[in-house]
Order: sequence, then C-alpha cells, then structure tokens
Amino acid sequence: MSTAGQVIRCKAAVAWEAGKPLSIETIEVAPPQKHEVRIKILFTALCHTDVYYWECKGYTPLFPRILGHEASGIVESVGEGVTDLMPGDHVLPIFTGECKECKHCLSEESNNMCDLLRINCDRGVMLADGKTRFSINGQPIYHFVGTSTFSQYTVVHVGQVAKINPNAPLDKVCPISCGICTGFGATVNVAKPRKGQTVAIFGLGAVGLAAAEGARVCGASRIIAVDLNPKRFEEAKKFGITEFVNPNDYNKPVQEVIVEMTGGGVDRSVECTGSVQAMISAFECVHDGWGVCVLVGVPKIDDAFKTHPMNLLSERTLKGAFYGNYKPRTDIPLVVEKYLNKELGLDMDKFITHSVPFAEINKAFDLMLKGIGLRCMIHLDA
Repeated sequence: MSTAGQVIRCKAAVAWEAGKPLSIETIEVAPPQKHEVRIKILFTALCHTDVYYWECKGYTPLFPRILGHEASGIVESVGEGVTDLMPGDHVLPIFTGECKECKHCLSEESNNMCDLLRINCDRGVMLADGKTRFSINGQPIYHFVGTSTFSQYTVVHVGQVAKINPNAPLDKVCPISCGICTGFGATVNVAKPRKGQTVAIFGLGAVGLAAAEGARVCGASRIIAVDLNPKRFEEAKKFGITEFVNPNDYNKPVQEVIVEMTGGGVDRSVECTGSVQAMISAFECVHDGWGVCVLVGVPKIDDAFKTHPMNLLSERTLKGAFYGNYKPRTDIPLVVEKYLNKELGLDMDKFITHSVPFAEINKAFDLMLKGIGLRCMIHLDA
C-alpha cells in the first residue's frame, strides 16, 4: 500500500538535551507539503557540525531535535508543486539549498548563497508553515538544517535535494552531500592550485583530507598537512599528503615554520578547522605576490580574524569557501557522475572508516569525540 499522503511511523535518533546520548524513538513523520519531499533515508554519516549542535557549546539550544545532514536515500513521496522529483528517485539531501529563483541562484558569480535556503542551524521548522513534520505522541520534534537525516524518513524542501544517478552506490556517495564536496571543492574550485605548486592543508579531518585529495588531483608537488594530532599523519599519506607539521613541536608560529620550509611560503593553503588561530596561520603562510588562502572551517560566533594589512597589500589573497563552491541541485548530480566515471579522482572508500547499524548511532559520536577515524557510516535499515 502506498504511504503517500499518510503519516509514517518510523525510527529516529532523537536528541532530547545537549550532550546526552541520542535515543532511538518511534516517531510520526507527516506528509510533505508544498515544495517538500519525503525521503526514505538509507545511509547517513556523522559530521562535526552535528556534534557541535548536539553539544550546544556556544550555540542556541533547540531540543528535542533530530540531527543529521550527510546522507543518501530514495524519494518516498512529493508535495504540491514538486515537478523535478518523483517517488523512487535516488537523492542526496543537502544542508544548504538552491531555489533557482533568487538573485544568488541566478548569478554567475555566486554558487550557493541562496536567499531562501541558505544554511540555517537555528531554524527547527519547515518554511512552508513554520511547523515541524516530526512528532512523538503529538509533541513536535525540531528539524536540523532542513535535513534531519537521523530518521528513517525525513521531509526536506525540494531546493535542498539533489537527484543523482540511480546506479551510484548510496553508501559510497553519502559523504558527497557534505564533507567531501566541502573540502574537495574548496581546493579544486576556489584555491585552484596549478600543477607543481605547493599546498598547505590545516586540519586532517574528513574535510581537510578531501581538500588534500583536491590538491593531489590538481597535481600539487608538495602537500603539507598541519594538525595537532600526530596519530592522523600516517593515515593522511593515503590522501596525497607529503609532509607534516605539528604546531606543538615548535616554539614559533607555524606560519613561520612553513615559510621557512618552502622558501617564502606555499602557493595555496586551505584551512579546515574553524580555529581562528589556524585561519591566521593559513593566511600568513602563503607566498606574497600570488599566494591564495581559502577558509573553510566555521569559527565560533564571537571569534575575530586579525592580521596586519600589509599581508594583504603584499598581494596575498584571502577567500572563503562554502560547500566547495558547488550549487547543490545543479552541480552535485554532476559530481556523482564524475565519481561513477572515475573522472573525479576520489576514492570514497578511504573516507568511510567505520560502519554501525542505526541502533548503535551513539558509537559514531564516541568515535568522533575520540578523534578516531573519518566517517562512520550509519545504516538506517540495519
């Protein structure tokens, strides 16, 4: 029997309060409304952003809530006005959107700053009516970044859904919906290192290693990794990293170390930590005259970036990159196609280091908090 138009009861991992283990609950998921899509989530992975808002350290608390945003699944039903998706389509829900109508979406100079669907971590309701689509015995459960993929079924605005080739393995392409594109695109689309140039990557999480993969694909001659955790260095060699720097090993700023190592600075740097100090170091370690630094990590709300104006006047370039400069609905299907055709140069298996059934989702949190592995794949049907 078709479930279209009906309330679906399913399992979801609900965060009831900050920092407490998620609870597997039976919830009700309402049908999609105008410009919405209901998706059966098959695979989801844990990203640092989920952890930050689960911990609520410096962020607005909003509970109970269903977190999750890096995922893959199949469309179950569509709401009024949805014409480019249909039940059975394979999709990636995206934490930011593309309405295809606003000034940003229509601009050739802006890729993913959609006025309507730009990422909003504090909004816990749907745009159509300001209400949630999740509930437990009538109690509303809040959404997260418009995706809430820690649920076997979720409702997402159509502008945040990328339709992909059904031949793509949903478990492998799941990280493309967030971490992989964020890091890889920051290097390939924004930093744009030329063949033979040197690149510094700050932070060796999944995003940083995806950025390193981008540098490798571009033909960088040296890829220097900067991280405080030496345990990550050996694994990082698989992603093209050629040299490692731990700032704790030196009694001077790490940017000075890198400048000395490279005879004046690297050609490109990509910062993937969210630490303001790392951002400053990443900018100040690029070569004057042509060096480009790209900031990817998200800082705390009250952070401020400080550097001497001469660093800019010396013709260093400072840029920011959001979601790798990809348009979610337009570009992500093409990224998946390139992956399938082996044109992307990415080995997704290297990023998926752990796997757990849905009932054990809290293990994924434990692994991330301990700094173990890169992406833990969570099987919602398991």
